[in-house]
Amino acid sequence: MITRRALTLGAGIIASATALDAQFGRGERSRGGGRLPVPELINASQLGNVVKLRAAPGRHEFYKGKPARTFGYSAPILGPVLRFRRGDRVQMIVENALDTPTTVHWHGLLVPGDCDGGPQQVIGPGDTWHPTLGIDQPATTLWYHPHPHHETARQVYLGLAGLIIIDDGSSLGLPQEFGVDDLPIIIQDRSFGSDGSLDYDTSELSTIYGLRGDTIIVNGVIAPVARVPAGWVRLRLLNGANAQNFELRFRDQRTFYAIGSDGGFLAQPVAMKVLRISPAERFEVLVDFSDRKAVVLETGPDRVMGIFGQISDFDSDQYVPVMRFEPIARAAAVTRLPQQLAEPAAVNAKDAVQRRQFVLNNGVCGQKMRMSGQSDMPALIGINGRTHDPNRIDVETRLGTTEIWEIVSVGMPHPFHVHGAMFRALSLDGAPPPAHLAGWKDTVLVEDKAELVVRFTQPATREHPFMYHCHILEHEDAGMMGQYTCA
Repeated sequence: MITRRALTLGAGIIASATALDAQFGRGERSRGGGRLPVPELINASQLGNVVKLRAAPGRHEFYKGKPARTFGYSAPILGPVLRFRRGDRVQMIVENALDTPTTVHWHGLLVPGDCDGGPQQVIGPGDTWHPTLGIDQPATTLWYHPHPHHETARQVYLGLAGLIIIDDGSSLGLPQEFGVDDLPIIIQDRSFGSDGSLDYDTSELSTIYGLRGDTIIVNGVIAPVARVPAGWVRLRLLNGANAQNFELRFRDQRTFYAIGSDGGFLAQPVAMKVLRISPAERFEVLVDFSDRKAVVLETGPDRVMGIFGQISDFDSDQYVPVMRFEPIARAAAVTRLPQQLAEPAAVNAKDAVQRRQFVLNNGVCGQKMRMSGQSDMPALIGINGRTHDPNRIDVETRLGTTEIWEIVSVGMPHPFHVHGAMFRALSLDGAPPPAHLAGWKDTVLVEDKAELVVRFTQPATREHPFMYHCHILEHEDAGMMGQYTCA
């Protein structure tokens, strides 16, 4: 068999769906699996709203007996889950113990530009950053990760990422015992060397299409098992991959329910069999395990990406395991699906003061020209024909207004992210958004064209502008990124 990665990037075969299936079936954990690790939970309010994070190198075993060099936030890999309470002001103390500059971007957190943690807020090796975060948005699941220009992809790949939970006092009858029936699930794809080390590929194809691994990890572990109560369980899903879209479903085809996305709760639970989640997107879902049957969560080929979206062997539509859920004797605290959640705040497209268009190009046209022998055409990776320039402001917006942004993808689908703002999708590829994408979001997968109503509530200056970019991290690093001010 030829794997997608072997075909496109020349790497060896690391794992197959058959091998992972066998591992689950035998209960073997020789490849570094075992029980799902749950990151430490840090309740900022219990610490007087002063929270310390330390970005540092670490060692982590994906494969037993083969420690790999990793990065993490106050941990060998990934970072703690930060719980913030609406209305609080949190003093962050972020130390950089790496040997390279970094930043920390609070992805989805609505704070001013000088606290956002974009490429402008560089933390040098040995330095410390002290932003104060004013928490003022509905309950939701966000995340944090590095954002240094040209280095974001590698630093995330090595392990820098963590979840943020915003509480606003609402429970809505949902599972909320962290680590028991309320689980953080960070899904990523990675490739490994024969010594168990993380294999970060820097080839041109990885730059153009984004780096995609051939082994799935969850919370930093290959093929973990979560033991859950028999009843409703809440999963806070984050696609923390550099480029890979995941097509998630349960092997037994059970129905699950989306209850929230990037910006907060949906109005009602949305019944689903399959959920596509693109890089940087978050979804909260409810799953009923009251039947006490073990079940595998799996992902299938991302058909919009062709061979570049395949996780299983080349030319195969096979789904591969992500993780396994095993219900235990303990009864769940929540035994009934809530019928109503929280109506997302309304927005009126007629109030938009401006309409803008952003064309995302990953350089695939130039690559095709070079492959055909015409090498005079550059492989431009950028937005509206320009690559990112940190000294250029691309867009100026006004505080308190809304605009319509039309996003056009060229060459391949792109997950589009806006800093400092949330948006609602007016249309995706000419149609109204499906129910699970109809709420407030900060990231959306654009296959062809998307119309977004963007609401600007946070200030950003020329010295500390907000970013907008493709969240395929190799695209972002290569220049598919722009800057905007808001005053």
